[in-house]
Amino acid sequence: MLQDVADLNLSDFYGKVGVPRQLVITKDPSSIPDAVTKAGLKLPLVAKPLVVDGSAKSHELYLAYDQISLSKLEPPLVLQEFVNHGGVLFKVYIVGEAIKVVRRFSLPDVNKHELYNNAGVFRFPRVSCAAASADDADLNPCVAELPPRPLLERLAKELRRRLGLRLFNMDIIREFGTRDRFYVIDINYFPGYGKMPGYEHIFTDFLLGLVQGKYKKRPANNG
Repeated sequence: MLQDVADLNLSDFYGKVGVPRQLVITKDPSSIPDAVTKAGLKLPLVAKPLVVDGSAKSHELYLAYDQISLSKLEPPLVLQEFVNHGGVLFKVYIVGEAIKVVRRFSLPDVNKHELYNNAGVFRFPRVSCAAASADDADLNPCVAELPPRPLLERLAKELRRRLGLRLFNMDIIREFGTRDRFYVIDINYFPGYGKMPGYEHIFTDFLLGLVQGKYKKRPANNG
């Protein structure tokens, strides 16, 4: 699904949306360092499970600082270049035509000193859980500013068409030090909406809209 975002190459007056460079690993952990070198991925790398089954383990993230330690990871997984983003991500919920955005705390930024002086793989369980809400936190305005609404509307419209989905969410980050460079780092189809503020009304309106649209399409009964 992230490939669909990359294929969009979305860029307009409001900003540019892309996907961090990534690599899928399906087997043989010992081959990961060489695969990363061949793909030209830059450290640090985020590692996340390829399959999400609702278990706590399937939501765990790992941050790898050196290539040798990559062989300690357990495939199947996705390796993604880490982009500094001020430690905040934007969880964008799509419910039909409705769009709701909430802030979540994320992995902290990594500076060059930390990259050169750390080694190994570090685990981060469920980074964007509800308890990590950043909506009421005292954040740097440059970090806290939500992505432009027109940009999100265009992105959501294109993904609805390409993916054939009406219920999904995206994790989006803004590259630190920029105002208009965004990356989609994850997409989930039919996610849990209990963490979305006001989900009851939004979801009810969505279901009612589906029912009303279905009845409008029915042929009139002339009998």
